[in-house]
Amino acid sequence: MTVTSAIDAARVTVWLTDRLPDLEPPLEFERVGEGQSNLTFRVADGAGRAVVLRRPPLGEILASAHDVAREYRILTALRPADVPVPMTLGLCEDVGVTGAPFYAMEHVDGLVLTRLATAERLAPEQRAAAGRALAATLAQLHRVDLDAIGLAGLRRPESLAARQLRRWKRQWAASKTRDLPAIDEVAEYLAARMPEERETVLLHGDYHLHNLVLGEDGSVRAILDWELCTAGDPLADVGQMVAYWNELGDRDGLFREPVAALDGFPDASRLAACYAKASGRHLDDVGYWVAFAYWKIAIIVEGVYRRWLNNPENGAEAGTLGPAVARLANLARDAAHGHAVVTR
Repeated sequence: MTVTSAIDAARVTVWLTDRLPDLEPPLEFERVGEGQSNLTFRVADGAGRAVVLRRPPLGEILASAHDVAREYRILTALRPADVPVPMTLGLCEDVGVTGAPFYAMEHVDGLVLTRLATAERLAPEQRAAAGRALAATLAQLHRVDLDAIGLAGLRRPESLAARQLRRWKRQWAASKTRDLPAIDEVAEYLAARMPEERETVLLHGDYHLHNLVLGEDGSVRAILDWELCTAGDPLADVGQMVAYWNELGDRDGLFREPVAALDGFPDASRLAACYAKASGRHLDDVGYWVAFAYWKIAIIVEGVYRRWLNNPENGAEAGTLGPAVARLANLARDAAHGHAVVTR
């Protein structure tokens, strides 16, 4: 992507320097990260300082999706809580500045393990520590008091499973590029077997290794990408963590490097066990949520693929994602039938 197609450098420079006078123009904008949803840019000034900017993807997007103002407010509320998140620096809701709302936050130094070469910078014992920290930090997030940080509004009277099933069925209908029977089959399974929601906690909604900044010791320095944050059954986040971990440990995966297959990282069963120990929760229903996670990820990836079809500037690699959707849908079906739920 050319930065100029997503960022009006001149206008955004004025907006940033008005609010952050320590920044020294000229500013350089560089797309970072490998997420295909909201777009993330590292903004560097002439003195070596850096901030991060987030904006929605280019082109037509689905209603209620990619709400960066909501993400900004959640991050701002979380900052005083005992959760590692970047500090927010400002929100711009004036689409006249660069064609869409955006926000700025601090740049957190560390490692994001999207590539094998990056993960190999950690020794096996540090990778083991990173796995433990991944699970323990999720348990820490689930202890946040929604009322105390002003996010009680995330609670809904209906269960998370019912809300999410309805939402993602709508998303599939709006974004699908072909019919996939497995998507409809798993939706029926999920509707028929909804577990009782015994507690409601703050959920990240997209919790996995790519959305964490790690220290060289394997500690979690920051959780990124809060676009799908909500409230509901804590096992929803655990299922998502397990599904992504399985994918990141699969040497035959279609669209991610198998960083979790490196020596030292725990397998998915041990990762889930670390969460259970840190949180004190039983994981009896986690299989349901692993199936839900694969199903939801398939729909998300289909949306990314459709946005690429509409506008290839949203991410060159997105053009390769078509086959991954069918594979994820099949994994969802396998998990729904009790196969390979928490194994790498």
